[in-house]
Amino acid sequence: MNNLLMVEDLRVTYGGVTAVDGVSLSVGHGEIVGLIGPNGAGKSSMIDALTGYHQAAAGRVIFDGEPIIGARPYAIARRGLIRTFQSVELFDDLTVEENLLVAAEQPSVWTALRDLLAPPRARRNENVAWAQQACGLDDVADRLPSQLSHGRRKLVGVARALAMRPRLVLMDEPAAGLDNDESIAFGERVRSLPERGVSVLLVDHDMGLVLSLCDRIVVIDFGRVIASGTPDEIRDSPPVIEAYLGRHGGDHERI
Repeated sequence: MNNLLMVEDLRVTYGGVTAVDGVSLSVGHGEIVGLIGPNGAGKSSMIDALTGYHQAAAGRVIFDGEPIIGARPYAIARRGLIRTFQSVELFDDLTVEENLLVAAEQPSVWTALRDLLAPPRARRNENVAWAQQACGLDDVADRLPSQLSHGRRKLVGVARALAMRPRLVLMDEPAAGLDNDESIAFGERVRSLPERGVSVLLVDHDMGLVLSLCDRIVVIDFGRVIASGTPDEIRDSPPVIEAYLGRHGGDHERI
């Protein structure tokens, strides 16, 4: 499988603190890869560095054959690497569909002139329609975010990323706030993304979701990789069990 994303010896620091210490991983075309670890392991710092929101201290990141270390977030997004955020910041005065439309129609000189000179009109965007359907939001497309549950708001955040039709989406805790039924339904939608040309790097604390969805999983602790492999290999990995539960922790079936 050809790699869409290659990360080699990535190091991320904040002042004198090393959050990510020499992590390497890859995501292939059409693959769903999980990135997991205890709180404070460095997962969100990884996503920040991969998407240009924080400058990496060292290492290489190759996306679709091109280095992206040092590129600005908007430039990385335009190449097709999009992220979601743990906290969902939506435009509360816009409908769900309009929130997605803002993301899908990236500003340009032409669109700015069009909006200034042309009368307002309803616009249909195929990418928005696709993202709504992928996240199961068709029934709330005309609602305001304030009218939705927290779980559905999280799904709008994911759909907003998908509306840009990324080749790879980095999902940072997308299932947080979802109840069990919503998490299962969300997992089914994520599983269909590779068939539509979207690979996924998934960070989440819902281990049932991660283990059921991912082709491979990378586990980090204190900023370093402690295990990587298939879901079955990770489920039974002693270093992973110890990282999550402690040396004398409880039943490893929780992993």
